[in-house]
Amino acid sequence: MQKQKIFIFLFTVLPLCVHAQQHAEQIDTNTAIFTLSQCIQYAAGHQPALKQSQIDEKITRTNNNIGLSGWLPQAGFNGTLQHYYDLPTSFFTNQSNPTGPKLPIHTGLFNTFNPQLNITQNIFNSDVLYAANAVHLYTEQAKENSDATKISLVSNVSKAFYDVLLTQQQVYVLQDDTARLNKNKDFTYNEYVSGVVDKVDYKQATISLNNTLAQLKTTEESLNPKYAILKQLMGFPEEKNFTVNFDTTLMLQEVTFDTTELLNYNKRIEYQQLETAKRLQAALTNYYRYSMLPSVGAFYNYTWQYQNDRYSDLYQQSYPYSYIGLNFTFPIFQGFKRLENIHKAKLQQSRQDWDMTNLKLGIYTEYKQALANYKSSMYNLYTMEENKKLAREVYNIVQLQYREGIKNYLNVITAESDLHTAEINYLNALFQLLISKIDLKRAMGDISVNIN
Repeated sequence: MQKQKIFIFLFTVLPLCVHAQQHAEQIDTNTAIFTLSQCIQYAAGHQPALKQSQIDEKITRTNNNIGLSGWLPQAGFNGTLQHYYDLPTSFFTNQSNPTGPKLPIHTGLFNTFNPQLNITQNIFNSDVLYAANAVHLYTEQAKENSDATKISLVSNVSKAFYDVLLTQQQVYVLQDDTARLNKNKDFTYNEYVSGVVDKVDYKQATISLNNTLAQLKTTEESLNPKYAILKQLMGFPEEKNFTVNFDTTLMLQEVTFDTTELLNYNKRIEYQQLETAKRLQAALTNYYRYSMLPSVGAFYNYTWQYQNDRYSDLYQQSYPYSYIGLNFTFPIFQGFKRLENIHKAKLQQSRQDWDMTNLKLGIYTEYKQALANYKSSMYNLYTMEENKKLAREVYNIVQLQYREGIKNYLNVITAESDLHTAEINYLNALFQLLISKIDLKRAMGDISVNIN
């Protein structure tokens, strides 16, 4: 009866698998017992995939800053140091004979150094305009990717947690079965020694006990890999250990789920991601349209000019000059490249519309399957609970009848087997209901991402 209460309590705290506290307390890795809420909180701070998605968000913001930097003034400094072995030749009119041939004359100085400060400012440019229009979309896309990782984390950690918890409860059931079968073996042995029954009953009781002991050992050993899976999903150090337990400080919550709630596609993270991708594609289409416009920019150059025939005197005198202006680039013909890019972008937008249609169909199918599984799992749990009660009543009656000599031991074996099967079936039904409700919440987009 005590274990039944434990199972019912487990069943009522199911919503914890999808709702963790927004402000997580510090988790002590030396704590012997973790609740589901603590497992999710620890995973939020240590799970590699989630940490990677959070770093990706920061990378996206950095990339946005890089793209927007094109709107700011760009300053640069360059210079040219040059020495002539032979000065260049220019031709000038012979003043003594203006109609005669021009005279070749070496011009310039042997050493020149021209450092120059360059400042440019974009006025209109399709690249930086696209960066400005898409920056918030890339930020939103990175956040949605991180949210998708969080949803998977909550769902997977919850399932692994309940898998471990189910196995532990199976161990408790098998331990009770072992204790009960051990008493039966002792009873049949005493009855055999007293000559009340033959040796067959004692051997059958021993066989049943050995089978249950073997099953108990197998179940206990299966806990180790299941804990390993939970540790992996949490990012928990493999050299440390913990056990799972219920969070008894939280209020009990109803196990029922409102199956009449309508499916809202907008709550699904996959739908949100595709909507963002469509807006990014629309921005890309506009980028190709704007690329047909000229690029305009302003510039300012200041040059310090040093010239001297003697290198040692090169920097004694400068002859600076500066200028300001506008530049523009207008591509006239690029082999229809710009038009084809626009056409391609529009086709990609059309394909995304079909992606959205396909996604809705998939979400609806997933929702219907999850809803059907939840309803059938709920019915199955009630049925298995009733079977467990009946099996225990039958076992108690048959056990009493056997001790009074009314039934043979074969009836006890059958009743014991039915009781064991009913208890395990109940646990499996409970676990399946827990999983089906997580899947239903995920299908409806109800899993919270506020786990930090």
